[in-house]
Amino acid sequence: MKNSHSTLQNVVERISQAAKHSGRTEKNITLVAVSKQKPIEDIIVAYEAGVRNFGENRSEELEEKATALSHLTDLKWHFIGNLQSRQSSLIAQYAHYFHAIDRFKIVQRLSEQLTTFNRSLSVFIQVNVSGEASKNGFQCDNWQHNADQSINLIQTVKEMTALPHINLLGLMTMAPFNASEDIYRNIFKNMAGLSTYLREQLPEIPAQQLSMGMSDDFEIAIEEGATYVRIGSAIFGERAK
Repeated sequence: MKNSHSTLQNVVERISQAAKHSGRTEKNITLVAVSKQKPIEDIIVAYEAGVRNFGENRSEELEEKATALSHLTDLKWHFIGNLQSRQSSLIAQYAHYFHAIDRFKIVQRLSEQLTTFNRSLSVFIQVNVSGEASKNGFQCDNWQHNADQSINLIQTVKEMTALPHINLLGLMTMAPFNASEDIYRNIFKNMAGLSTYLREQLPEIPAQQLSMGMSDDFEIAIEEGATYVRIGSAIFGERAK
């Protein structure tokens, strides 16, 4: 992790500027440093520079790193990958946040396992607002006009909030890679609109957070309302192929 402090400082400054552009403050935005496939030494350097939230997408790697760094008690682990049911026990045991709930079965299983470990887990529902077939998540590319999409999401939110040890924070999405600024902005605007719609339909459920934006598009995401951004290569450099 070369020039780590200056690289991280640059990302933090860009987050601050994007927040100001939208009339917000960086204090309302959580930086998740995506440390997947990066060595523990890089995480320690980022931690010493002030980062407290780290993202992993493989359950075994999360277990290894969480165990090795368990002495850093204010460090928070975010699981950001797709999860198979057989891997959920490790997430229930080690993760503090899970950004990619793409089906009710997974969160139901996590709830049961969290009860066993006497832990809680903050989660985001992953939604597909771009319509890309390659993207996971609840289909919401036409939620304004397709009643099935909006009703399905509302029902899922209601069922999830009734589960023990599950704290629903809000929604997460992934934009296409290497898209234009207009495409990024439209997708993130759509997400913000969907979040507002959920709050209007379910005012009793405080799920107002938006996890969206990565290294190539986080400034646009922040300008459109992101409260959690997941940034990897802009902090740690490109991963090995």
